This record gives sequence, C-alpha cells and structure tokens, in this order.
Amino acid sequence: MKIAMLARNADLYSHRRLKEAAETRGHDFHIINTLRCYMNIASRRPEIYYNGEKLEGFNAVIPRIGASITYYGLAVLRQFEMMRVYPLNESVAIGRSRDKLRSMQLLARDGIGLPVTTFAHDPKQTEEVLELAGGAPVVIKLLEGTQGIGVVLADTNRSAKSVVEAFRGAGVNILLQEFIKEAGGIDIRAIVVGNRVIAAMKRTGAEGDFRSNLHRGGSAQVIRLSPEERATAVRAAKTMGLNVCGVDMLRANHGPVVMEVNSSPGLEGVEKATGYDVAGKIIEYIEKNANKGSTKTKGKG
Repeated sequence: MKIAMLARNADLYSHRRLKEAAETRGHDFHIINTLRCYMNIASRRPEIYYNGEKLEGFNAVIPRIGASITYYGLAVLRQFEMMRVYPLNESVAIGRSRDKLRSMQLLARDGIGLPVTTFAHDPKQTEEVLELAGGAPVVIKLLEGTQGIGVVLADTNRSAKSVVEAFRGAGVNILLQEFIKEAGGIDIRAIVVGNRVIAAMKRTGAEGDFRSNLHRGGSAQVIRLSPEERATAVRAAKTMGLNVCGVDMLRANHGPVVMEVNSSPGLEGVEKATGYDVAGKIIEYIEKNANKGSTKTKGKG
C-alpha cells in the first residue's frame, strides 16, 4: 500500500514509529508536511500538490494534524477524502473532537460519564455557572488549549470568579468543570483502535501539579482497566466517530468520567509504559480497512 501521513515534524517519536511500522510491513510510506500542500478544487477532479508535484496513487492517509493548524489541516484531509483516499480518522470526526464544547455535548447526549461541565458567554453569569459546577474547587479550561496549557484549578469561588472574568474580558471562550478530587492527580489514557482498547496507561502529574500531561512533567505506568472503563473508552471513540484515538478518563467515585478524546494521541508514553506495539496495530487496522472510497463522508460536512 501507498500511505501518506499528514504531519509537520517527521522526527517526533509517534511519526517515526508509524513510518517504521508501515515500512516493516512492506508499505510505501510518505510523511507530508500539511502546510506545504496546496489544492486544486476542481469540479469532479480534486487534486493536491506538494512541493510542486501532484499527489497520486495513495491508498490511505494518516492525519496527524496539530491543534494550531486544525482548520487548514482538515481542508487538506477533506481533499484526500474527495480523492477517495481512505482516512484513518475522517475530517468530520477530528473536527468534532477538536471542539471541546461540541465533544462534551455529544458525549453527554450518548450518556457517557463526564465531570459536571458548564459554559456561558456573559461574565456576569459567573456565579450561576460556578454554582452549577458545584462550586470551588473548579477546573477552568480554554476551549482552544492543548497538552494541559490553558487549564487552571481555582481553589475558591473568589479566585474562580477572577479567572473567569479575566478570560472572558479578553474574549477567550472557557469551560468550567467539576474538580474530581478523588482522582488524586492521576488520569487514564486508553488507546482505542477500531472497536477495542489495545493499550492503557495511568498518568501521574508532577509534584504540585494537578495536571497529568506527560509534556508537563507527568509520569506513566501500565494500568489494568475495569470492564466499565474499557466500555466507556470505546463508546467515547464511537460517539466522536474516530477509528483511532486516545480517551482520557478519571476515576470518580461514581465511575469513569471522560475528560477528552484525542484524535492524534502520542505513542511514546503508552508504548514505553506498556511495551505494546501500538504503531503496528494502527498500521494493521489500515491494512484491514483501507478499501478505496470507503470513507463515510467523502469530504462532506
């Protein structure tokens, strides 16, 4: 098979591992810098050009689109879909997962466990929104934040109100979420491929930090998930429409709650913590499912 991967940094661990796994299995693998693609949006003849050459003959595309270039990255991916190239994750599904508010609304619609989450436009409604979230301590999140950036823990209602008013005064959209104290600064990342969890790790935040992101000094260890946690991760992936994703969960007193569904999960932490060949399983999934034109959306939506 001829496989394209949309990625800006070919040297990242995840991207090197996917390339290695594909080439080990005999595939022709190309890493394409998303921002260097340009498109001819012609009637019935969609084309993509890269470094002056037309991209042709690809069977599948792996989108590893950075959050900062979501808009352009999804446009390029939709063009591949219109060219009937099979996407590991479809553009519509990635768009859903990147919109924190929309993703929470969809997960709530399907009855998936979530922390109490509130959202408002007017900073004058801060006290009402805080009350709906159960009061301080409360987690305040930028809708555009990634890797723990733009996530604040407010210990008191007064500090929460100050943070909310500061963000809203700057025109920044935020969510307020219940703080799951019993999680103890530990979260779970489950890697879903197809309809099952293939690997999972627990991430512990650096000392003094309630965020458990590995990019922020957290550590990872292998973990055994309960049947309920496995089912929750698979249902969350299905709700988003993602074939491959990382589902981040907390262990609350009333069961697992989903914090985020990541359409381009990093592989380094989970592969090193579990010793499992996640990259190989992703390539294997593409081999089994990359039938020409089998994308559901074909660039729609």
